[in-house]
Amino acid sequence: MSTTIEIKDMITVGELAEKLMIPTTTLIAELFKNGVMVTVNERIDFETAQIIVEELKLDFELTKKSSDDALQSRKERKQSSAEGAVLENRPPVVAVMGHVDHGKTSLLDAIREADVAKGEAGGITQHISAYQIEVKGKKITFLDTPGHEAFAALREHGAQLTDVVIIVVAADDGIKPQTLEAIRFAKKAGVRIIVAINKMDKPEANPDRVKQQLSEHGLLIEEWGGDTVVVPVSAQTKVGIPELLDMVLLVADIEELKAEATVPARGLIIEAHMEQGRGPIAVALIEAGELKKGQFIVAGSSQGKVRSLETTQAETIDVAGASTPVVITGFRSLPEFGEEFYVVSTEKEARSAAEKTGFAQKESKTGVSSSSQLMRMINRNINVQELPVIIKADVKGSLTSVIDSLKTLENEEVAIKIVGSGVGAINENDLHLAATSNAIIYGFNVTIPAGIKQHASRDKIIVRLYQVIYELIDDAKEELGQLLAPEVVEKEFGRLVIKGVFKTTKTEVICGGEVTKGKITAPALARVVRNKDVIAEVEVMSVKRGPQEAKEVFEGDMCGLQLKTSSKVELEEGDRVEVFTRESITRTL
Repeated sequence: MSTTIEIKDMITVGELAEKLMIPTTTLIAELFKNGVMVTVNERIDFETAQIIVEELKLDFELTKKSSDDALQSRKERKQSSAEGAVLENRPPVVAVMGHVDHGKTSLLDAIREADVAKGEAGGITQHISAYQIEVKGKKITFLDTPGHEAFAALREHGAQLTDVVIIVVAADDGIKPQTLEAIRFAKKAGVRIIVAINKMDKPEANPDRVKQQLSEHGLLIEEWGGDTVVVPVSAQTKVGIPELLDMVLLVADIEELKAEATVPARGLIIEAHMEQGRGPIAVALIEAGELKKGQFIVAGSSQGKVRSLETTQAETIDVAGASTPVVITGFRSLPEFGEEFYVVSTEKEARSAAEKTGFAQKESKTGVSSSSQLMRMINRNINVQELPVIIKADVKGSLTSVIDSLKTLENEEVAIKIVGSGVGAINENDLHLAATSNAIIYGFNVTIPAGIKQHASRDKIIVRLYQVIYELIDDAKEELGQLLAPEVVEKEFGRLVIKGVFKTTKTEVICGGEVTKGKITAPALARVVRNKDVIAEVEVMSVKRGPQEAKEVFEGDMCGLQLKTSSKVELEEGDRVEVFTRESITRTL
C-alpha cells in the first residue's frame, strides 16, 4: 500500500527528497534526466513532483496540501463575502461572439448607434470592448469580443464573464469554425445562448440553412421545439435590433440576475494599457459590490488607490455597481489581463496583498513551474531551431493573445523564443535586447518613435509593425518556415542488374549489365543493392552502349557503366545499381 504525502503547490527539491526519503542527488539526477535543470533550493510545482515520483516508481502518493496563504482564493472571497450580503438586481452581461467578418461589431454599432467598426484595423476587432446601454429603462452591459482565431483566449475569457452570449452568424455564410468555437465556449461557461442571424438584408441570405446547421451542432431552435432563441437581424437596416434587445432582457428576467451589493467591490480586469500622462489604465468589469473613487484596490501583484473612475464612453463617475464596465486609473503598475481585482480597507493591506502575490508568482517562475513545461522538456527535440522575438503590444490582452498565438506555431523542429515582451511603444531597451539576442521585434498596434526607428535601421535590427494580428502571425510563420530543414526527396528512375565486373580500383568500378527498369543516364547518383542491403552509394560517370558513349540507355538494353566510389567497393554479378535523383525542397509550416 502506498504512503500518502501532503505537499503544497510549490516545494523545493531538497524538501521533496526529504519527504520521499531518497538522496537529493537521486532526485536532481532524475530531474536532469528529464531535461529539468534545478538545484537543491529551487522549487518545482505539485504536478511536476507527481510526474517525477511516477518516473522513479516510488511507493508514494502525493496529495496537494490546502494553501495556508493569507491571500484567499477568488472562490473563498466570494463565499466569505456572501455571508450576510444583500443581493440586488443587476444588469445582464452580454458577450457578442462569432466568426470573423460576420458583423459582430457592426451589430453592436447599430445597438449603440456608434461607429466602431471603421476604426478597427482591417475591420476586425482587436480587443474586448465593453459598454452599457439602456433599453426601456433597463441597463445591458455588452462585451464585444474579437472574432479572429488568434484571440481564442480573449474570447473564452469573455464567455467566463457573461450571463448571455449572442452568437452572430452571417445569413449568407453560415456556421464557420469560430462560430463553433464560440458555441463551445458558451456551453462550457453555462450561459444562455441567443443566435443573431445577421446580414438579412443581403439577397443571398439563407436563414433556414443557418437554423439547420445550428441543429446539427446541438442548438435546436425554439420554433423546432428546442430552447435556442434565434433572431434574424440586419446591422445595416436595423431590422430585428429591438427584438434582439427584448430577448436579452427577457432572458435576464428569467435568470433573475443578482449581485451582492454591500460587500467590498470585486471583479475582473478585462483590459490594461499604459497611457502617457495617466500611467496604468485598467478596464474592469465589476462583479459584486460598489467600486468608489478613493478606494484601495488590488489586482494580482498590482495595487493602488482609485484615482479616477470613468465609463467606457469616457464619462467621469464616482461610483459603479455590479455588471458595470469601468476605466480605472491609480494602479502603481500595470495589472495583468484576466486578473481578479478586489477592494481592501487600507493602503498597507493593498501593498501587503500585492507583494505576497508578486512573491508567489516569482517563486512559481523559479525552476520548472508547471507540469506542461516538464512534459515538453521530456519530449523535446534537442535539435529544435528557435526564432528569437520581442513582442510589444498596446494592451495586456493583445500581448497575451499574440504570445499564445505564436506558441501555436511551434512543432518538434522549430520554436518561438520570446526574449522580451511588454506593453507600449518600442523603445531603446527593446533595441538593445534585440541586438544582443539577434531577435525580431514585432509591434502590435504600437508605434516606433522616429529616433528609435533610425537607431534600428542603423544597427540593422528588424522591427515589424502590425495592426492586424493574423498578418503578424503569418510573418512569424514564414520566418519559422525558413528555419525548417529542407525536405530531401529521392526519386528512382532506372535500375540495372550487373552481369559482369571488369575493373575495380579504390575510386572506380567498371561494370556492365542489363537495364531492367526505366533508364540509365550519366552523370547521376546511384546506390548498389545486394539482396536487400545497400552496400554503397556511387556516382554514374559515364554510360556506354558497346564501344560508344550514350546519353541514356533504356529498359531491355545492355550497357557498360563507369562508377565513381569514395572507397573501394567489391561489386558482384547479380548486384543491382539503382539510379536516382536527390532534390532538396523548401518546407513551410
